[in-house]
Amino acid sequence: MADPVPQAETFVASRLTRGNLLFPTRITVTPQHVSRIKPRLFGSNEESIAIGKVASVHITTGVIWSEIRIDSSGGADPITSHGHTKAGAQRIRDLIEAYQANQRK
Repeated sequence: MADPVPQAETFVASRLTRGNLLFPTRITVTPQHVSRIKPRLFGSNEESIAIGKVASVHITTGVIWSEIRIDSSGGADPITSHGHTKAGAQRIRDLIEAYQANQRK
């Protein structure tokens, strides 16, 4: 029987939000970690937190776009990203919670 939780999903911030016009931020959620990739003209900046180290996910919803903050239990800086849809931000939270639940089994 197939696993109902996908192996990886990527969420791209809207180009219509500040800082995302040319190089939109991507959030990738896998069973092992959650990563924020911010492309640049030359290379990219990547942050990641292991799924087991995610302490909380905070979503701030505006009229159109949402901001998501993923806090680490290890004391590292949180991963933040703005310009996602409300449904996209909620899907990120749901995937993290599902992967954490699968690790506890």
